[in-house]
Amino acid sequence: MMRLYRAPFSTNVERVALALAHKGLEVHSVWIEYSDRSPVERVSGQSLVPVLEFDDGAVVFDSMQIVRVLEERYAQPPLYPADAAGRARMIHFVDWFNDVWKAAPNAIEAEICRDLPDVSRIDALAARMQAALDRFEGMLEGRAYLTGDAFSAADCAAYPFLKYALWRDPADDELFHRVLDGYQRLGDDHPRLAAWIERIDEAPRV
Repeated sequence: MMRLYRAPFSTNVERVALALAHKGLEVHSVWIEYSDRSPVERVSGQSLVPVLEFDDGAVVFDSMQIVRVLEERYAQPPLYPADAAGRARMIHFVDWFNDVWKAAPNAIEAEICRDLPDVSRIDALAARMQAALDRFEGMLEGRAYLTGDAFSAADCAAYPFLKYALWRDPADDELFHRVLDGYQRLGDDHPRLAAWIERIDEAPRV
């Protein structure tokens, strides 16, 4: 059985947990504490979760890279379009989310950790996060999921971060997650996004 190295409340682990469940795959979970990353380091040579160890001994890390490898090995049900153009658009969205969208909450977290946080910079970054909610609301017009009527890699990539616009587990006190909770709030003008979050809340994950 595959082994998934994971930690509680990890947004990146949840990406993989959603993908695995979508494909009906089972894993043995290896839970780690952030204070001791040695199990992850031993198997992957780096310290971040998630890490997926396949039955044949192959080891993959980086959440969306794991999702892409799962798609290559277990094509059905799909998470990426079958056609080259559609697949390229999906990869582009995931890259945008990782490289552009996540830049704002990462920068807010870093600013908060400074001795003298720049409040005006935090406010500007928070405005970017809030404005992005309109973009996702628009993407969901006439569709159930971010890129169409079927759950996809785009939903895996975005949901674990955007869910904080609607709710946060009270036991989850990680600073980055408090940033996601505190600087993006859904209003009455985001009904499709709220429904999408609730829909994926109900989806299975390993």
